[in-house]
Amino acid sequence: MIKEIAEYFGRRIIRFFEELGVMTQFFFRTIWVMITQPIHWRQTIVQMKELGTNSFWITIITAMFVGMAFTLQVVREFLKFGAGNMVGGIVGIAFWRELGPMMTGVVVAGRVGAAVAAELGTMKVTEQVEALESMSQDPIRFLVVPRLIAVTLMLPLLVGVADVVGFFGGYVIAVGVGRINPYLYLDSASSMLRVGDIGGGLLKAGFFGFLIAMISSYMGLHTRSGAKGVGEMTTRAVVVSLVVIFVVNYFLSSLLY
Repeated sequence: MIKEIAEYFGRRIIRFFEELGVMTQFFFRTIWVMITQPIHWRQTIVQMKELGTNSFWITIITAMFVGMAFTLQVVREFLKFGAGNMVGGIVGIAFWRELGPMMTGVVVAGRVGAAVAAELGTMKVTEQVEALESMSQDPIRFLVVPRLIAVTLMLPLLVGVADVVGFFGGYVIAVGVGRINPYLYLDSASSMLRVGDIGGGLLKAGFFGFLIAMISSYMGLHTRSGAKGVGEMTTRAVVVSLVVIFVVNYFLSSLLY
């Protein structure tokens, strides 16, 4: 019994490090192609619209209600201690440092990560990727790099929008429900927020976008077993992206703040 358990976990560990090695090679190859070969800017702009612009409304709706729910809890607790004048600063710091980047990263990982993995996975199992190679087109240059640049550039923009919308969603609750002076809400935010808080959150967003696009592209281009494989790799792309975002967020927060 113990032998079978040890063999099972041993195989899983070996498989994990093998895939980690393949993913690392894919990562460095993509960076090399991005640096050394011309970029398909037209395809990149198309992907920025498809993957970034089309995520605009879902980001706004999510940010609004997250900001309102978060502020509702903060207002109730802070008013108990007579610290209502600090609510705006707390909401601002929380959103620009953590809530904005994390929430938008999760939304984009669910929507964009799944879309990229499914699209590339379908192209892989229907041999469209091999067709590109037969025409002397590098799949990484034509398929991966435009999506990587698009998501990396668009996610900080989406996070910036989410920060503003979430902050003013909190403003509505603080003023309307908590009866906090509007001036105090805005003044506490301007006095407590720093440029580093805003810049750090946007930097996190860039990292998250890069990781989401890289992981989803890798999963898509390594799809096997037809339609079933597409579904499995799409799910896996989203799950791995979310886990990596949570882990990387901790280390980035430790370094930036």
